Amino acid sequence: MQDINVRTPSGTYDARIGHGLLASVGPRTRAAAGGHHAFIVTDENVGPLYAEAVATSLANAGYDVSERVLPAGEGTKSMGQLASLLEAMAEAGLTRDDVIVALGGGVIGDLAGFAAAVYMRGCPYVQVPTSLLAMVDSSVGGKTAVDLAAGKNLAGAFWQPRAVIADIACLETVPRERFIDSVGEVIKYGVMCDPELFSALEREPLIPDAEGRGRIEEVVSRCIAIKRDVVAADEREGGIRQTLNLGHTVGHAIEAASGFTLGHGSSVAAGLCFIARASARMGLCPEEDSRRIVDTVAAHTLPTTSNIPTDTLFEHALSDKKRHGDTVNAVLVRGIGAVEIRPLSLDELREVIEIGR
Repeated sequence: MQDINVRTPSGTYDARIGHGLLASVGPRTRAAAGGHHAFIVTDENVGPLYAEAVATSLANAGYDVSERVLPAGEGTKSMGQLASLLEAMAEAGLTRDDVIVALGGGVIGDLAGFAAAVYMRGCPYVQVPTSLLAMVDSSVGGKTAVDLAAGKNLAGAFWQPRAVIADIACLETVPRERFIDSVGEVIKYGVMCDPELFSALEREPLIPDAEGRGRIEEVVSRCIAIKRDVVAADEREGGIRQTLNLGHTVGHAIEAASGFTLGHGSSVAAGLCFIARASARMGLCPEEDSRRIVDTVAAHTLPTTSNIPTDTLFEHALSDKKRHGDTVNAVLVRGIGAVEIRPLSLDELREVIEIGR
């Protein structure tokens, strides 16, 4: 079990990573957030597995407990579901001193966090991520959002949780394909700033078998520590935090153009390969490093490209929230463990997508 302290200008909290932590959600929530009423937000896949254990822990810690079970999937990250959730919170009698508990993957964490940010102008929430993707990425850092018709994560707020409780045991019920999908974000961290993590993934793919489970807590802790350092330096994405978007500009375009049939991690993995190849062809990244990135993504059975037309990807990329007028801040690869943020004109962005194939 490990505790990682996250310090930002707007809040300080601990992320605890370990096995068998669901029974501690109640006392940890009590210590971190206080309040009288705990409102669990989960989905129809996760709720039947873990909601009862979390609700029991919260009740034993002295909370009145309510629960909202939402449909699983990216479609739940909508303004309509946000409005419905806020109404349910109000009907349950929550005050701004009560606490929301986000129990699930990235969709639930993003939506519940955004609801916490806007309900009565802000109330506490705790992240209890149950997917690898949520553990290594979305549960830490305070980015909350829903999707709009025009694009992914276009409405949201920066709102830090009071605690993150990542129970590695929850990953044992995650379908293998979803676990592998999440590894796309883990590879991103290695390429971004951790050559040792990348080399470990290159030597031995991270898979959810008996051997792989022994590495998972270490990998999750390392990724959270990286994100902790980045968020502490740049909470609101004005500078270095943009490096966490490596692979995301093209990845989000792939994800949206697929109608969200391709998972987020798989889309990011493909986007990372686009950027690695383009960076090499632009003379920024050694060809050998680009090849190693693509080979490592392929070794995890993740996609390394997309058959979606360049023009389609470009149109979706224009809705990216990293766009500033006629430029987009792209994260390019300089080598394994080194990236740079570069403003690209829209013509240059289209060229990057084209040559990145």
